[in-house]
Amino acid sequence: MGIENNMMTERRPTHPGEMLREEYMPDYSLTVRELARRIGVSRQSVNELIRERRGLSTEMAVRLARLFGDSPQSWLNLQRNVDLWDAENNLRSELECIESIAV
Repeated sequence: MGIENNMMTERRPTHPGEMLREEYMPDYSLTVRELARRIGVSRQSVNELIRERRGLSTEMAVRLARLFGDSPQSWLNLQRNVDLWDAENNLRSELECIESIAV
């Protein structure tokens, strides 16, 4: 059993692409081209991620974690938070119709 969290935040969580674009790339003086080269993916993949047009894959999380010396879980947690926020917002009216089961 988990702890229920009914507190939906008003602001969308930080997308991993935003974190990459605003925090990591400037700090390491990385261009899209250089980042893509270093992690072995196409420039298009990096560009779509930093423009928040695509979500972060597990493979990309592993690549970024290896490059920056952090954990894939930290990158995936950012994406998970965005995905959950989006799902709860998109399904809000449908979710209101679901009656919880009392334990």
